[in-house]
Amino acid sequence: MSATKMTLVGNVVTSPTRKRTQNGSVTNFRVASTERYFDSGRQEWVDGSTFFLDVECWNDLGGNVAHSISKGDPVVVVGSMRTHEWDSDQGRRSRPQMRAEAVALNLARGIAEFRRMPRAAGASAAEEPPAPTEEQFTGSPEDPTDGRDYEVADEAFTSPDADDLQREPAHA
Repeated sequence: MSATKMTLVGNVVTSPTRKRTQNGSVTNFRVASTERYFDSGRQEWVDGSTFFLDVECWNDLGGNVAHSISKGDPVVVVGSMRTHEWDSDQGRRSRPQMRAEAVALNLARGIAEFRRMPRAAGASAAEEPPAPTEEQFTGSPEDPTDGRDYEVADEAFTSPDADDLQREPAHA
């Protein structure tokens, strides 16, 4: 089956909500993506139009999103586009919706700490994982890098050039 794939970069504008259905559990939230462009006449970056999109995340992804993403967070979402249709008092209505395959915090806008969730032996993707506890996370609260596959160095790989220190335009 062919699906329209899309990558969306924006900000979470509604707190994720999680619901159980007969088909599994789903987490829904809304993302706003505002275009930015350089206005050469004003010599500055300006906001353009904003596109709002409803995102649905099923099962394990939904559980991880519900525990990791909050209103206001900058995110990158990859998924399939669909049209959500329903009947209302005004007649048949529709709006675009994305079924997410992957959701990530946008690290161009900040830093994050990833914690891998252990899977139960023989668990299928459709089974609902229990809510995570601090004991299930790798690493210790005193040293969050403990258990990672990299080491933290005291020095940078390279010294920054003047171009590296130039501030990038803000993204919405």
